[in-house]
Amino acid sequence: MEQDTKEQEQRASRTELIDLSLLLDIPLQVTVELGRARMTIDNLLKLGQGSVVELDRVAGEPLDIYVNHKLVARGEAVVIKEKFGVRIIDIVSPEKRLENLQ
Repeated sequence: MEQDTKEQEQRASRTELIDLSLLLDIPLQVTVELGRARMTIDNLLKLGQGSVVELDRVAGEPLDIYVNHKLVARGEAVVIKEKFGVRIIDIVSPEKRLENLQ
């Protein structure tokens, strides 16, 4: 009986790996948020070249990393060969991600 249970667990484990492999090439949208701002339409229409929009974040504060509009991590901005990148410094726990769904 124990042998049957172990075999079922091994089959289930292999099935999970196979099923997951079917999802590996699905494209996801990754967004890094530097900060947010709210403004009136009047102020928006006054923006022009050289205007500065103040964001709600403090310099040096971690950036939010979203996958398909869901917060999954936080990171810091880096420059790689004259392009921006983000170094992940914290992964949001599964419990916290579930809280964000509600």
